[in-house]
Amino acid sequence: MSIKLKPLNEQVIVLTGATSGIGLATARAAAEAGARLVLAARDGDALDTLAHEMRQRGAEVATVSADVGVAADVARIGQAAVDKFGRVDTWINDAGVSVFFWGVVNGSLEAVRLLKAHGGGALINIGSEASDRSIPLQGTYSASKHAVKAFTESLRMEVEKDNAPISVTLIKPAAIDTPFAQHAKNYMKQEPTLPPPVYAPELVAKTILYAAENPERDLFVGGRAKAISMGAQLVPRVLDKVMNATVFRQQQSDKPSSPNRRDALHDPVPEQELRQRGNLSPNPAENNLYTSLQFHSGATKTVLLGGALLAAAWAFTRKPKRKVWPA
Repeated sequence: MSIKLKPLNEQVIVLTGATSGIGLATARAAAEAGARLVLAARDGDALDTLAHEMRQRGAEVATVSADVGVAADVARIGQAAVDKFGRVDTWINDAGVSVFFWGVVNGSLEAVRLLKAHGGGALINIGSEASDRSIPLQGTYSASKHAVKAFTESLRMEVEKDNAPISVTLIKPAAIDTPFAQHAKNYMKQEPTLPPPVYAPELVAKTILYAAENPERDLFVGGRAKAISMGAQLVPRVLDKVMNATVFRQQQSDKPSSPNRRDALHDPVPEQELRQRGNLSPNPAENNLYTSLQFHSGATKTVLLGGALLAAAWAFTRKPKRKVWPA
């Protein structure tokens, strides 16, 4: 079935995990593009602050304080969209701290129900490079992202079998400069960080909003993410050795973990809300050639992506400089 998606400025977009990192960057970018928004997160005060910011700039916004791990909360998000705007055009499942997988399941099922009822649209799930390849020290996270990929692929086939005009896209970012590490529960002696190269969250937001207007199966954010995925398929044992030599060290900063450290595993941390970036890198990549080339079409896209992938694979195998954290 041919799927036609509306321009962003004609869309009603539901976005979970809207008050931090990728979700926050996407919410702001979507508002700037003229979309009407239904924003969901656990911290109601942060949602109110964000909604006020956006309304000051002329955006139409509804908010729902909700935990996406609770099916009834997700149903309230969908109902708020219908009550406020009459429909949903794009549903973006971004939220995930303590209940990565079930939040995506709950959100996807509600999204499909609403999109079928209102003529179709886009469902966008946020996976990871860990959707295709597990990362040492993040086994539980990797398992959840593998589950997100498997569920998304199954749901896509079921939607197609029903001949529903719904685009189902999985976004696979590499390491992104969000408060992800600060939000995470940490059992290591050192503060967690993410392996380089680290990309800006606005690059993920751009990719998400591209998928809201253009039906795509999978989109990678960062050439590293694609290189990891290809390595997992073609040379898995070589990738084991590369990761053993680099990734353990790259995920532990020089900063000791505090015994009073707070995380967002079970409850949001107010002082960590409304932050797009986590300061994981002094110079995160604001743009990426591979990511941008995915927005092209045809044979030119194939050739250019191949060249960009080779460059990304070379960059991945380079020995990174040791990061020194400020006191």
